[in-house]
Amino acid sequence: MSLEQIRAFLEGSEEVGFKAASQRELYEWTERTLCAQQYAGLGRSGKGLVRLYIARMTGLSRAQVTRLIGRYNESGKIQVQPRPGRRFTSHYTAADIALLAEVDEAHDTLSGPATQKILYREYFEFADARYARLANISVAHIYNLRKQRSYREKRMVFTRTRPTPISIGERRRPEPEGRPGYLRVDTVHQGDLDGTKGVYHINAVDEVTQWQIVGATPYISEAWLKPVLEGMLAQFPFRIRGFHSDNGSEFVNHTVAGMLNKLLIEQTKSRPRHSNDNGLVESKNGAVIRKHMGFDHIAANHADRINAFYREHFNPYLNFHRPCGVPELKKDGKGKTRRTYRWYATPWEILRQLPGLAGYLRAELTSEELERLAGAQSDTGAASKMQQAKARLFSAFAQRRSA
Repeated sequence: MSLEQIRAFLEGSEEVGFKAASQRELYEWTERTLCAQQYAGLGRSGKGLVRLYIARMTGLSRAQVTRLIGRYNESGKIQVQPRPGRRFTSHYTAADIALLAEVDEAHDTLSGPATQKILYREYFEFADARYARLANISVAHIYNLRKQRSYREKRMVFTRTRPTPISIGERRRPEPEGRPGYLRVDTVHQGDLDGTKGVYHINAVDEVTQWQIVGATPYISEAWLKPVLEGMLAQFPFRIRGFHSDNGSEFVNHTVAGMLNKLLIEQTKSRPRHSNDNGLVESKNGAVIRKHMGFDHIAANHADRINAFYREHFNPYLNFHRPCGVPELKKDGKGKTRRTYRWYATPWEILRQLPGLAGYLRAELTSEELERLAGAQSDTGAASKMQQAKARLFSAFAQRRSA
């Protein structure tokens, strides 16, 4: 086309648009146009006309057309420039991502800080060479790896108590003063089905060390609850000094009070308008029990199987191999207490760092024996065995239901 034809085309094609099939085709057409019009020898008005023509045909902006013409003036060609490669090498390999997915599957995807602690312990305490790179990973990078496609291919995954007028237990918050043995206790109900009550989980957590023991009972009555509580209290490695619960009748009754008095355990209960009095165990209800046992109905006749699973697999895993956040209390300028979580550790790690540990343990236990139990298997090894036992437990539920 001559310059006069180009000018006539521009004046008569205001409503016409064009689109190239690819960037390469667009660049080749621009190069042929500049070459055919002998752009370098045109005057100022001719060059401006050709620029407008190229912009109209390609849909590029004025700045983009100027850059393409500059590249044509330099080399006589306009070619698609290859994209730069990755500037940084990947520190974590596909095997590391697969290993992280394996850890998350075993532990049911804990928080970033808790997972970071497990990866650290697997390498530095249990000497597993596979965790050499993951041992020093940051919390933020754990979440980044969890977003990657290779990770996702590996890892896809209450009835309110009534207030009671019984004057048992003192309404106050326990004051452990850094000593273990002050328990926070609550109940988790596994739902109803066709008017039939499900199993009840009893959750007991030590306030100082976060040592957690879970039990199960088919019924919430005093006669069924007493032997379960006695078995749970016997699983704690230290002497029990306090027993704190909400005002539910399953704990605030003469049977439980008599048992606690016999063991010289102080009983307290939550105060009105202090919803955080039992906040520690309530947070564990969702983060531990609901996460592993779910929300579906489980029949009450499975309580014995669940208790055996808790005693043999679940409770040892929680206390020796599952890190939890240790709160650091600070007061801000307004005098309000703030909790920050800078340290993640297992309940056994918290317990063994307490001064005078031997004075808190039960008479038949020693710190060496507890250390042996903690080091008998790695965190992920214990979690995998626990998950296998849980799978067998839930398969038994399904078989019984189908029968």
